[in-house]
Parts: sequence; structure tokens; C-alpha cells
Amino acid sequence: MSEKPIPYGRQEITQSDIEAVQNVLTGDFLTQGPAIGSFEQAFQKYIGSNHAVAVSSGTSALHLAVMALGLKPGEKVITTPLTFSASANCVLYCGGEIVFADIDPKTGLIDFAEVEKIVAQQEIKGIIPVDYAGLPCNTEKLRNIVSEKDIWILEDACHAPGGWFENESGQKKMAGSCEFTDAAIFSFHPVKHIAAGEGGMVTVGSEMLKDRLETLRTHGITKSHLKNNDATPWYYEMLELGYNYRLTDIHAALARNQLSRANDNLSRRKEIAKVYDNELKGLPVELPDSFAGHAYHLYVIRTDQRDELYHHLHKHNIKAQVHYVPVHWMPFYQEKGWKKGQFPHSENFYYKCLSLPMFPSLADNELAYTIDTIKSFFQ
Repeated sequence: MSEKPIPYGRQEITQSDIEAVQNVLTGDFLTQGPAIGSFEQAFQKYIGSNHAVAVSSGTSALHLAVMALGLKPGEKVITTPLTFSASANCVLYCGGEIVFADIDPKTGLIDFAEVEKIVAQQEIKGIIPVDYAGLPCNTEKLRNIVSEKDIWILEDACHAPGGWFENESGQKKMAGSCEFTDAAIFSFHPVKHIAAGEGGMVTVGSEMLKDRLETLRTHGITKSHLKNNDATPWYYEMLELGYNYRLTDIHAALARNQLSRANDNLSRRKEIAKVYDNELKGLPVELPDSFAGHAYHLYVIRTDQRDELYHHLHKHNIKAQVHYVPVHWMPFYQEKGWKKGQFPHSENFYYKCLSLPMFPSLADNELAYTIDTIKSFFQ
């Protein structure tokens, strides 16, 4: 048995990370300082978007993005049940209504055929596709489906920084670049690719959206887009009801330093995935899509013996996890009328899915031990 638990995900903090945070702590700004802009510019370049706005979490990124996109009470937004609740909750924060679309049973991504069916039958304002486990959604295809309708697309790319999909012309299109979407969001929770403790980012193509996001993250207050002509240096105006969703310079400095090794960490994730692919084939499990553009936030296998394998791994100190209990199963959503059995592909996926350890600092011996423990279960 492993002497220490092997989690499904884990942050790695280096000496340079510590020094980056120390520089902020001994500097002049703990928040609203230069580390924010530095991180935004670096992230924007990494993702390939026109703009990036740093916020306090992935959830606040979702909330502000939906607000900035202009969702009004009663308007409907499509998302997938196979995600963390925040992907749907953000719509309710703005008084909107969620419409769930089932997944493609092979990929775990939202089923475009289901989306097409829904937008033909209902008045839909927006779509929130989720890059489940790190496999980017083909947002170009999704945009083509809704191109003749006034529907915005907000990509939940929390699992997929550095990931990409290939379009019909064979071109690589980066997750979160907003080439085919109105906005995208990312999270910097400790188990994500970039670990800042907490934090999030909204990427957008429009400068107007960027400006509104920057205002909304700071209580709706601005000094630059004033309604009244007042040149006094202290003057500011609250233009709308916003929130305190700012990221601190402490978190930004840590995230910026983590971003500097993002490519190396992504390569390591892909190495780990390749080992799993090679060593687990032949077992009675379904392996994830091994597409080269996969960002591998999670390595999710599926098996009819999921529960038994979960307990076997935990007994041997391997803390595999399940992602996710379908959102429409949550008591809160069931009180709104959603029921079990409505989305069979998402539910069948949930019954079988198990996330194995996947993080760049996973040691080779920990990886080998995990694989041997899985093999021993099926022998």
C-alpha cells in the first residue's frame, strides 16, 4: 500500500512560486496592483484571446460572464448535466432558466444534435458548453448550429487550458480563445492546471465586454467611463450593480508563475495519459478519447464495476474520484422539476465514470502503483 494517499489531483508549489508570492507580500500592493495586469496579459497570450479579465474564482467568472452577456430574468440557457453545478447555477444567479442537453456518450461533451433540437423548439438566449475532463468542445461546429439565431456561447474551459480541437480544415483551435464564442472562463482551483488557491479568468474577443467585466468585478464602479463630466481625481461612479469579484495580487502572482510552466505540465499530463492508455487497454474498462488536443485535467475511465473499483482503490490509498453527479439530480434542481431518467447518456456516464490520479507531479512509482492496483482488481 502507498504510504501516503495518492489523490486524483494535486497542486505543485515550487520555490519560484513561493518567491513570486513573497515579492507581492513585500511590495506595495496586495490587491488591485500590477500583478493582475501582468497575469491577464500572459494568460491572454497563452490562450490566444483578445482580452482576459481576472476574477476571484471560476464561479465568479461564470456569473460575471453571464451578466456581461446580458442575460435577463426568464431567458433560457442550455448547458450539460455532466458538469459541476456552477456551470448551471450562474444562469440562475441572473434570474435565467436552465435547459439541459444530454451528452455525447462517447466524449462526455454536450451533444450537438440535442442542442440543435432544443434551439429549434425553444427560444434560447445562450449556450454554455463544457470542456469535460479537458477535451475541448468543437465550438466552431456549435457556432454554425446557432449562426442564424441571436444566441451567445460561453465556453466553460476550466478543464482545458492549453487544449485544442481540430476543425474540418485540420487547423488547431485553442480552447478559450473565443474565436467562435463570445466568452470563455477558466478556474485556478488547486486541482486545475494553474493552481492559485482560488481564482478565475474570463477571456473575450470584444473590448466592450472586457470593459463591462472589469466594471462588474469591482461593484459596478468605474473612474474611466463616467456619466458626469467631473475631472476631480477622487471622483468615481457606480454605473450598475456589480460585485467584489477581484483577484488579489497574491493569487495573481502565484498563478502567473504557474503559467510559466504550463506547457511542461501539460506535456507531463499527456505522458501520464499515454501510460494509462497503454497499460489499461485490454481491461474491461472504457478509456477516454486519446485525441492530441486533450488537456487531461482528468483521466476518466468507465466500467460497470465502478463502485467496487472505487472502494478497492481507496482501500489501497488511491483517492480516485467521480466526476460528476449529474446536476439535474441535485435536490435543488429536482425541486425545480428536473427528474432522474431525463438524460440517459449523462446518467449512464455517471454510473460508470471514475477519475484516476492525474497531475504533473504524479511520480512514476505512484502511477505504476495505481495501474498495478487496478489490474489486481480485475484479475
